[in-house]
Amino acid sequence: MTSINQNAEKALRAPAWCGLALGIILQASGMHAQAADAGRLAELINAYRQSSGRCAGAPRSVAGPLVPDPALDRMRLSSGSDLQQAFKNAGYQAALAEAIVISGPQNDTAAMAAISERYCRSLAKPEYTHVGVARYGDTWQVVLTKPLLASDQGDPDAAGRKVLALVNAARARPRSCGGKRFPPVPALTWNDRLAKAAQAHSRDMATHNYFRHKDRSGAQAGERASQSGYRWSRIGENIAAGQGSAEDAVSGWLASPGHCANIMNKDFKEMGAWFAVEPRSDLQIYWTQVFGASR
Repeated sequence: MTSINQNAEKALRAPAWCGLALGIILQASGMHAQAADAGRLAELINAYRQSSGRCAGAPRSVAGPLVPDPALDRMRLSSGSDLQQAFKNAGYQAALAEAIVISGPQNDTAAMAAISERYCRSLAKPEYTHVGVARYGDTWQVVLTKPLLASDQGDPDAAGRKVLALVNAARARPRSCGGKRFPPVPALTWNDRLAKAAQAHSRDMATHNYFRHKDRSGAQAGERASQSGYRWSRIGENIAAGQGSAEDAVSGWLASPGHCANIMNKDFKEMGAWFAVEPRSDLQIYWTQVFGASR
């Protein structure tokens, strides 16, 4: 996600399975923790994916937000679980999947620290787009997947306007984004120039197989909006990749603190959104949402 105030700026394709990763991380206390805040752990995972850092001694790239999926929350796995059979039993079709199960941490912060230390490569894998989190006593379970995409994704303009409707529904209610509380804020209106900027970036990411806010020329969201003819005082952008619907894209953004804060920003007045598909690219479908306030 990115948000800019102009006044301050010059400013697999084939099915593949990773299997079940099991870790035992024992704590001194044998007491069971209180009920897990699975939504908070999903937010922590998304915040981790949005931050740069290192993993196993190597630089870690930023990855897109994960969509919380109740079907994955309900899966119960153990050391003897057959992951493919578990998905079959759940009626869930995944192109790529992995599960992490650890025992010991007494709260979501400790669980996140343990998982990121042991399984940083899994958490940061850009191909994953959905996540399920569950807690059973002192055992924590995280399921990461890339669902199979539908062969026809429909009309990008209609999907962009669906994003607008979903975002306005979210803005109409109070919301917590990574612990920061936001009151209800006014609805956004559609802007064709912002949609044009979103379209250009989604197509460029899809065609040239990359995922980041800065495009190949080095331009950021504000420059792309200006190139599309939008005269702005404030600009913001959310991107996502791999999500097969407007609902999934927005759900992933709302579960990621920084993206969620963009959605709930009262200073934005207009929006445009678009997706582009390239089956030969790593993530196949790329979403861009551009927010603005005009001068």
